[in-house]
Amino acid sequence: MKTLQRAKAILDVEIKELQRVRRNLGAGFSQAVALILDCLNRGGKIVVTGVGKSYHIGQKISATLASTGSTSVVLHPSQALHGDIGIFCKHDVLLVLSYSGESGELVELVPIVKRQGGRIAAMTAGVDSALAKCSDAVITIAVGREACPFNLAPTASTTAMLAVGDALAIVLLEARGFRKEDFAKLHPGGAIGRTLLLRVSDIMRQGKRLAWVPAHARIHDAIVAMTGARSGSVGVVDRQRRVVGIFTDGDLRRMLSHQSRVLDQPIRKNMTPAPITIRDNARAVEALTLFEDHNIDDLLVVDAGRHLVGMVDIQDLPKFKIL
Repeated sequence: MKTLQRAKAILDVEIKELQRVRRNLGAGFSQAVALILDCLNRGGKIVVTGVGKSYHIGQKISATLASTGSTSVVLHPSQALHGDIGIFCKHDVLLVLSYSGESGELVELVPIVKRQGGRIAAMTAGVDSALAKCSDAVITIAVGREACPFNLAPTASTTAMLAVGDALAIVLLEARGFRKEDFAKLHPGGAIGRTLLLRVSDIMRQGKRLAWVPAHARIHDAIVAMTGARSGSVGVVDRQRRVVGIFTDGDLRRMLSHQSRVLDQPIRKNMTPAPITIRDNARAVEALTLFEDHNIDDLLVVDAGRHLVGMVDIQDLPKFKIL
């Protein structure tokens, strides 16, 4: 119980210090945003650097910036002084993370970038530090104390740095009009990308795998069409190939259980009229929603004129990692 109480007390310290940073966030943040927006609009990038724990925080901030549309890379100051400074281009902004603002490697790096015409945005508690004095914009992140009992290990200060970095990334995202679709394009391999980018037309069955019959067909024709397409249902269309119904293997089983001479019966009298359909340009995840909401296994795909263009079988969804 004491362990749990201690953990909560540590979190309370970090929450308190985050609130302090929030209260003290001022014009320097807005100046940094304006600086970075100008950089990005000119085709530049955000080069994030720091030393020790700040470097690790910088890696996460840079990754968040890049994934939300603000081009960013990480530069280690020691490597920069031995050739990697070549990564820095004319319109780039150097985002420097240093709680004290006095780290030797950073204080040495900043003038080199300035001489190349680069601009500096600093995230520091040292508003009068060497780093702050040579920066174009200074974001203040001073905390009253660390969560460490010795007030030594970077804890509350790195949490503040990370949180303000997140705020910077999201403010830039909104300022640049970055959309959900843009986010998906940068995450094509994940669930987000599949949800937002994959369309019904990408996963639907068509051609020989699409079972359909005209409205004047018989049950026998529907069975032949389903068998040929290895499908559990068949779309029923009019002469313009507009959807008028659907007939499923479930319908067939129900007919066989209480009727005779099934094969010669007309499809129109036994199909489900006005079936649930989905547009070919709808997101694939919308098909999953329809399957779940209506407890169906097959979904006819139509174009803007309600012409049959494909079919989505619920069994196909796992291979596209939709489920």
